[in-house]
Amino acid sequence: MIKVTVWNEFLHEKQHEEVRKVYPDGIHKAIADGIGTDGFQVKTATLDQPEHGLTDEVLAATDVLVWWGHMGHHLVDDAIVERVHARVMEGMGLIVLHSGHFSKIFKKLMGTGCDLKWREANEKERIWTVNPAHPIASGLPEYFELPHEEMYGEHFDIPAPDELVFISWFEGGEVFRSGCTFHRGQGKIFYFRPGHETFPTYYDENVRKVIRNGVRWAAPSGAAKPVRGNHKPLEEIRS
Repeated sequence: MIKVTVWNEFLHEKQHEEVRKVYPDGIHKAIADGIGTDGFQVKTATLDQPEHGLTDEVLAATDVLVWWGHMGHHLVDDAIVERVHARVMEGMGLIVLHSGHFSKIFKKLMGTGCDLKWREANEKERIWTVNPAHPIASGLPEYFELPHEEMYGEHFDIPAPDELVFISWFEGGEVFRSGCTFHRGQGKIFYFRPGHETFPTYYDENVRKVIRNGVRWAAPSGAAKPVRGNHKPLEEIRS
C-alpha cells in the first residue's frame, strides 16, 4: 500500500460559497476520493490543524504528499516547509497541483520564482500527452479537454523539467508545460497544472487518473539510502 497524505489549505471552501458549492467537503476530499483505495492508503491534512497536519509522525508515515495551495501560501510556517523539504530529500514523493507552483515548498525545491502568465476567463484547456511512454501517462488518451479552466501560460519560471509529460493549450492561444517531473535528493516531484478552485476539475476521471499515476510514480523506490561522507575502501588498496 502506498501511504498518501493529501494536503489542502481548506480556505477557499470556508470563505467562498462559489467554491463550497463545487467542493462541499473540501478540495482535499475530492482529490483523496479520486486517488481511491486500490493500492493506496489516503489521509488528509489542512492548514488549520496543529503543525498544519504535517507533524514529524505524519510525514514519517507518508510515502507521497499531495499539495494544493493558493491563497494561504504565506501562512505556511517556514519550519513545516523545512520539514517537508527534508522528507522529500530523504525520498518522500511530492505531487504539486495547480496554484501550488507558488507554494513555499515548491519554490524552495525549484530554486526559482515559479511565476507565469494567468487569466480567469472560463476557457477550454486541451491537455496533450507529449510523453506517452511515461508511467504517469499510462491509460491516458493522446489528449483530453477540460471545458472550463483558469489559464496558465509560458514562460513558466522553473528549471528545465527532468521529463515533460503533458503540455496544455488554452482557448485564448497560450500553451503551458502542465505536467513536469523533477528529482531532488532521493525524492521525486510531479507538478500538474489543472485544478482551479471554482471548477470541478478534480472530479474529471482523466485528471484523477493522472494524479493516481503520479502518486504511483513518485512513491519511494525502496532502494538503500546512499552513504556519503568519508568512506573506508571496499577493497584492499595496494598502491
